[in-house]
Amino acid sequence: MSVRCSIKSRRAVAAVSLAAALALAVAGCGTDGGGGKTNDAGASPSSTPAKPSEEDKGAKQEDTAAGDNVDPNVKLARINGRDGLVLVVNEVKRDSGGFVTVSGVIKNESGDPSSGSQWSGNENVIAARNPNSVAGATLVDKVGKKRYYILRDTDGRCLCTTGLTAFSAGESVSVFMQFPAPPATSTEVDFTLPTFATASLKISG
Repeated sequence: MSVRCSIKSRRAVAAVSLAAALALAVAGCGTDGGGGKTNDAGASPSSTPAKPSEEDKGAKQEDTAAGDNVDPNVKLARINGRDGLVLVVNEVKRDSGGFVTVSGVIKNESGDPSSGSQWSGNENVIAARNPNSVAGATLVDKVGKKRYYILRDTDGRCLCTTGLTAFSAGESVSVFMQFPAPPATSTEVDFTLPTFATASLKISG
């Protein structure tokens, strides 16, 4: 072999070796520091997932369950009814959902048992779907000259206390009623529950 051919052969071998070294270097840059393979999304399987933001968590829904956070020591009104029954109203609150919740306690201050079947109202469908309830309660906005009935779902069930059977002598039962909210300019309403007197109540919230 001539000297010229030997030099050409050594140059070819060097070129191939350099190309191989460059290929290995590029491949090494494609792996993560820990040597692990990447997933389809390009993130290492051992990556720590990002914590959800406050928006992802979502704002906590306001609890509108009647009776919660109602101070029983606050007495907005004491309304007398028949047969020694008394309704003490503890709260009349306007909620952001567009309704007003009336919360209170019915007490049997007589010495005899009493029934709660007379408070369902005169609407036949509502009374049939909500026996032994306070579904017959109403609010009257005297400023707007409008009467508001208790809210009910698509099946005719009221958003109010149900299952009120016989009241023993001296027994007390917590009750609630939810109505569509009058305009914000109306801060006082007349409240009526069958067999009880009408009372004027101020709306809070």
